Amino acid sequence: MTTTMGGAVRAWLTHLQVEKGVSAHTLAAYRRDSTRYLDYLGGLGIDDPAEIGPGHLSGFLTALRTGDADHRPLAASSAARTLVAVRGLHRFLADEGMTSDDPAREVAPPAPPARLPKAISLDDVTRLIEAAGVGDGPAPLRDRALLEVLYASGARVSEAIGIDLDDLDLDRERGGSVRLVGKGDKERVVPLGSYAVAAIEAWLVQGRPDLAAKGVGGPALFLGQRGRRLSRQAAWAAIQQAAERAQISAHLSPHTLRHSFATHLLEGGADVRVVQELLGHASVTTTQIYTLVTAQQLREVYAQSHPRARSISGPRH
Repeated sequence: MTTTMGGAVRAWLTHLQVEKGVSAHTLAAYRRDSTRYLDYLGGLGIDDPAEIGPGHLSGFLTALRTGDADHRPLAASSAARTLVAVRGLHRFLADEGMTSDDPAREVAPPAPPARLPKAISLDDVTRLIEAAGVGDGPAPLRDRALLEVLYASGARVSEAIGIDLDDLDLDRERGGSVRLVGKGDKERVVPLGSYAVAAIEAWLVQGRPDLAAKGVGGPALFLGQRGRRLSRQAAWAAIQQAAERAQISAHLSPHTLRHSFATHLLEGGADVRVVQELLGHASVTTTQIYTLVTAQQLREVYAQSHPRARSISGPRH
């Protein structure tokens, strides 16, 4: 007796509920996904699982992404989730001997879009750094120096708090630099601009000695209130407090300044491979995600500024 697709789906859902013990929420989601799949196959006149090939699965995936009169287009993540359900259905049919093979095995889910790093404008960077230095005592001097280093070098927060005094070269005539130790203990030397050098010198002279006297920070550049090496949590708090003072609503983290460093360099004309070296990326492919950010910004500026890019509001002459 030939199994219909409707019967196959009912058997699969029963299997999930009784033998696999999936939750009611998951079962309901799989039922919705399989119903849409049945509707798609019905539109093609297919009701026999044995007739389904990889091309039908690829077509269904395309339909999920493009939508139709009854369904809105799905994002890559939602389409991938639906395809997971369909792949589970076909795997079940093959395991139970209802079909001779699994046509969904060869169909990969759509790749999610690359998550573009969040950068802030140069004006916001300036406001953020200035806000970090507000107040009396050693902490504002330290926080301003920390933020200057993060933005000037593109350092990861772990690299910044790991800086020792011997890692610094603050020669203003030749230009300052700092040795950073990145992932896999890979070292790189990164230039420091004059603003960062000035902030570090102010911290070293006016702030660090007070905190160093309280603990055993040793050679660490940045110290916490007890005189020990600054923690990641304290570095995060410094960013958040500065953002609140500067009234910057965007969600900021120490990595935001690293993203802004890379984005602003590329916007200024820096070669992507130079930025790769500065960031300490093992592959230029990782760095190229920032070129997508600048390309998107170019498109937005073009759409807003070019007279032939805007929508036509009147008769053409």
